[in-house]
Amino acid sequence: MKFDVVIIGSGLAGLTCGIRLAEAGKSCAIISAGQSALHFSSGSMDLLSHLPDGREVLHPLTVLPELAKQAPAHPYSRIGEKNIASLVYQAENLLKKSGLKMKGSASQNHCRITPIGRRRMTWLSPACVPTCELERPLPWENVVVIGIEGFLDFQPKIVASALRRQGIKAQAQEIHLSCLDRLRDNPSEFRAVNIARLLDLPENLSLLAEEISQHSKGHDAIFLPACIGLESGDIIENLHMQVGKPIYLLPTLPPSLLGIRINQTMRDRFRQLGGIMMVGDKVNGVGMENNHITHVYSRNHGDIPLRASNVVLATGSFFNNGLKTEFNRVYEPLLDLDLLENPEYGQWTRQNVFAPQPYLKFGVQTDACLRPLKAGRVIENLYAAGAVLGGYDPLAEGCGAGVSVLSALFIAEQIIAEQAIVASPLSAQTVPEQIIPEKIAPKNIGSREITQ
Repeated sequence: MKFDVVIIGSGLAGLTCGIRLAEAGKSCAIISAGQSALHFSSGSMDLLSHLPDGREVLHPLTVLPELAKQAPAHPYSRIGEKNIASLVYQAENLLKKSGLKMKGSASQNHCRITPIGRRRMTWLSPACVPTCELERPLPWENVVVIGIEGFLDFQPKIVASALRRQGIKAQAQEIHLSCLDRLRDNPSEFRAVNIARLLDLPENLSLLAEEISQHSKGHDAIFLPACIGLESGDIIENLHMQVGKPIYLLPTLPPSLLGIRINQTMRDRFRQLGGIMMVGDKVNGVGMENNHITHVYSRNHGDIPLRASNVVLATGSFFNNGLKTEFNRVYEPLLDLDLLENPEYGQWTRQNVFAPQPYLKFGVQTDACLRPLKAGRVIENLYAAGAVLGGYDPLAEGCGAGVSVLSALFIAEQIIAEQAIVASPLSAQTVPEQIIPEKIAPKNIGSREITQ
């Protein structure tokens, strides 16, 4: 089987890269070994909320020069300020065209309400999540936080207490729905996704609306755990119409319905564009010749190789086994690629668990085009996207989703530009500028240096 691009990994980075390439008409396959980190995410996406020195970032695009000074190895610094400024709006448009209803803008962060009722800065949030502008009071006066009896993954009293400390009149309530009794009797099954499969049924949604209406009298807004709308956000709008008051969803403990919906929506978009999803498969190895990947071998295809002009490594970090550890070393398991940082074992963590942890910055080393190195040499047709990259702390800096989306688009635009050049009858020295996407255009096709 031959493709223009094979993407290893089906998380946010892999799906973003695949969608953009498929939009450009490239034949693309994504190999998915299992659930991605999206299944455990809040559904909101961070761009940059703190600089490495700890300073808060209100306007992410304005601090990129300072970020480059403090963290020259950060993926944003390698991609370049001008490229980031261009790609970030492309990312917002791609998510919108995929069918995701998100609110927020790269020009300024906003705050989302967390599952414990606090504020947290972010870039984009699902339309159903409660948010507010930075340094502004919360926009509600009297909120009811409604939980589900027996559902331990969401605590309405904690949320209501946190809202009251922020000057909001908030009350916690719980509802009991008999349609959930079977799940309630099995705590291991009483999870957000299973609840949603029942509550999304029309007959149960009507019962839910009646219960919410009873418990929300005298309140101007309703906060619920994200246990409805598994397949579509239209169900939430339907519930809102029945209740007649604003309804917002807060993420629960994993598995996260909001993250799963993003994953499903983006997969559907990729498939609609002609992309191939190889679900439940795993890459076992690759064939290489002269620092060029010639074959990709997967578990399900045995000795039948996948061939591609380019390969994208989007396998994630430790959580997804994109990076692994032994007692005294960290390594990338597929190709044993060079790592950007790999200190002694005793320097991987800090004693204070709330302090930034050094291991979160571990990842593969790349050139300016995000092509990984092996034994100091660039693998010409391999790119690395997302959490497998090194040089940044997604938690302390609040940039995990942004790195995944923007590195994926940066790579996709290079692949599209390369193939446009190959297809042109003109020489590399006389390629018209408009063939190569503005802001992403290589200065020199031979060395593939990217405009910074």
